[in-house]
Amino acid sequence: MKTFLLLALALAALRADAAPLRALADEEMARVAGQDGVSFAAHIVINDPTLVGAVSDSRLSLGFAGADGHSRYLVLRNVRGTIDMSTIAIDVHSRPDGGDYLALSLPNTVRFERFGFESMSVQNDPLAPVTASMGSLDITGSVHMTGQLRLWAH
Repeated sequence: MKTFLLLALALAALRADAAPLRALADEEMARVAGQDGVSFAAHIVINDPTLVGAVSDSRLSLGFAGADGHSRYLVLRNVRGTIDMSTIAIDVHSRPDGGDYLALSLPNTVRFERFGFESMSVQNDPLAPVTASMGSLDITGSVHMTGQLRLWAH
């Protein structure tokens, strides 16, 4: 019965009189109004230690060329944690001068659960054992934000 109901709902959603998809010219596309933009949420899990086969020694390395010609690396060991973001929206708006801009709304809530890294070090070799840690980071909590990041071309 459940399968029949799902099939009936799927068929009801299809329109028999719908026109086939076709490419739009720039002039036609300019007259299209989508109204709502796109909204999404994100659940990001980095290096979950509870997974089967989880890596126990991961590194994120950023290399910098020194004035002496040698490279130094900022090494973050065992970056991990969970980030949940809700209500991020992307929309196009019109400026008063007639131009358009892309608005990326900041997420209403960002939740961190044991997000951070085990150690941070500066090394000549990014794969060498970490012998001197400059500290660690472990964030658990929530941040509430409002506002937009606006992008436009000149």
